[in-house]
Amino acid sequence: MQIRNHHLSYCSNIHPGESWEATFDNLRRYIPQVRENLQFEGPFGIGLRLSHEASLELEKENRLTEFKSWLNSANAYVFTLNGFPYADFHRTVVKDQVHAPDWSTAERRNYTIRSFRILSQLLPEGIDGGISTSPISYRHWQKDESERTMVMQAATQNLMEVVAELAQIESEIEKFLHLDIEPEPDGILENSDEMIWLFEAWLIPVGAKILSDMLKISVSQAEKLIFRHIQVCYDVCHFAIVYEKPSETFAKFENAGIQVGKIQLSAALKLNLNQDRELLKSKLLAFAESTYLHQVVGRKVDGEKVAYSDLPEALDNLRLAEEEEWRIHFHVPVYNKKYEDFESTNPVISEVLDFLKVHPETCNHLEVETYTWEVLPPSERLPLAETISRELGWVIPQLKIG
Repeated sequence: MQIRNHHLSYCSNIHPGESWEATFDNLRRYIPQVRENLQFEGPFGIGLRLSHEASLELEKENRLTEFKSWLNSANAYVFTLNGFPYADFHRTVVKDQVHAPDWSTAERRNYTIRSFRILSQLLPEGIDGGISTSPISYRHWQKDESERTMVMQAATQNLMEVVAELAQIESEIEKFLHLDIEPEPDGILENSDEMIWLFEAWLIPVGAKILSDMLKISVSQAEKLIFRHIQVCYDVCHFAIVYEKPSETFAKFENAGIQVGKIQLSAALKLNLNQDRELLKSKLLAFAESTYLHQVVGRKVDGEKVAYSDLPEALDNLRLAEEEEWRIHFHVPVYNKKYEDFESTNPVISEVLDFLKVHPETCNHLEVETYTWEVLPPSERLPLAETISRELGWVIPQLKIG
């Protein structure tokens, strides 16, 4: 849905199901319910999550035609895809495998290009389209710097092939598409500095030459295409976990010439460690579930950060931890400042929305991304259509005011 200068939706990765049939069934079931709950009558934007399996099925001509017909009848449109999770994302152990296959592989490249071809057929005229994707790889998969360099070399080659495809699509059908790379704790790219490093150490000095040779264009033309078609997905939860201030991060990206293709509106758990730690541990156990990675970043009084790869590891170190605060990668619904006995980074989302009211040109794609509904503690669960509606209903007024 368009609210002022922004296209807003929720990410359909909240719905279980990897096949296109399951994906489409969920859209047909929940989009009308959410629309009715919000009493929204205009075109309804969709943030579509397509698995590898679903993308192969939807690519078939009859499936795509059927979906486009439904979009027209439902007065809905697709403007962004979530291309981060490649395979099973619900009711199985995901953990670090959410990064697999990574950007060093042909599988990740081909899946992303296929998804862009689908998006180019779905995207309405006059709207840009983006696909969010993984932060290159999971950093703990590489045992040393030489292995990481090999991953970065292969990833740069694959990313340039995506840029070449997007440039061709824009040339042929005038649809502007961008790949939105999503930094995340324990990804090769975790924060704004590392996102800028991707451009300064790899995409421009290495990638531009590859793209120049591939398309038979000048290096300077290749650089322009890279900055146009590779952007950043700013996941509010992820950047809050590493304690970045939104206005400062957006300024850093602007100074580096990096565009923000999508902002995912999401909240992390936040807690003060200056309390009874045994009691705190017992309460946190409800969030230490086995499906997703729940990275933890703590901060000491002097500002030094301590990172844990998953919540169980953090809990093992809780008694002697020197940090005063923890932020936990557990996407909780965006509308509450508190969950159980903990806080959330909900105020950071409001900071981002306030920033966008003053600087609307920063990004025009907004997507609420809370995919943990099934693994939330039972006391925090609502019927799915209700929680989606509450999240969007919390965001919309903040975009309208001011």
